[in-house]
Amino acid sequence: MPANASDKPPVYLIDASIYVFRAWFSMPTDFSDPSGRPTNAVYGFARFLSEFLEETKARHVAVAFDESLNSSFRNEIYPEYKANREPAPPELEQQFAWCKDLVRCLGLPVYADNRFEADDLIATLARSWRKKGHPIGIVTGDKDLTQLVGERDFWWDFARRVKLDQHGVRDKFGVRPDQIADYLALAGDSVDNIPGIPGVGPKTAAALLSHFDNVEQIYARIDELPFLKIRGAKALVQRLQVHTENVQIARQLTGLEARIDAVRNNPVVERSPSQPDGLDALMDGLGFGQYLRKRLHALSL
Repeated sequence: MPANASDKPPVYLIDASIYVFRAWFSMPTDFSDPSGRPTNAVYGFARFLSEFLEETKARHVAVAFDESLNSSFRNEIYPEYKANREPAPPELEQQFAWCKDLVRCLGLPVYADNRFEADDLIATLARSWRKKGHPIGIVTGDKDLTQLVGERDFWWDFARRVKLDQHGVRDKFGVRPDQIADYLALAGDSVDNIPGIPGVGPKTAAALLSHFDNVEQIYARIDELPFLKIRGAKALVQRLQVHTENVQIARQLTGLEARIDAVRNNPVVERSPSQPDGLDALMDGLGFGQYLRKRLHALSL
């Protein structure tokens, strides 16, 4: 790490989709543009983005969107991955497009890909900028991204005012950040339709990883398991052996791809000058009032 690394500002990486969805479900449905199309999600997202930029004064920030609900490389590994999720309705898809336009008008870099999820894009950016000595702030409510929290980093659900460093992640989940992918592979993740091992919940997964460190070590030293002080330890041996292939597949799903060439070859996070005319045109089209417009303009570089 460079000697002056502590002087470098944090790089904030925003997992946009979770905040768009939250706005979609929480904001009143009577928000609409002059044509009657819903605008509640983009309004809520704009408010979140305003609050975030006002509080942090961030100059190093990038925003990642999900575009790969059914087309990510994980669906090739496991076709049922996220199959429990309904596709976004057309009226929400349009709002995602407006949210991207808003981010660009504010001079923030936008990342999206049909093969890689926002988590992977964020992982690649985090890896690139951590190497340059910047602490990483991962702005999200998704527990999967806690696996990226390094020594000087933090996971931050800005809207709910929850911020976790490495110790906070361990206190919450019972495992280190670098064990989160193994933890989810063992316990499963119903949000992403990853089944895990029947009978292995979060506490058992954490107990296993406190002794074996990772999934690979669990299987390499499985003969030690019956002697551990874990409830049902002897029965766990059979469960692990029966579901070996499932665990291996799950581990491929829960880990993040942090070497996406299109991102790491040009990992832009610096804000560029805002586009006031573009912002006005977007606000006019959405039918938003002067209060939000002035607030967004005040954030311009």
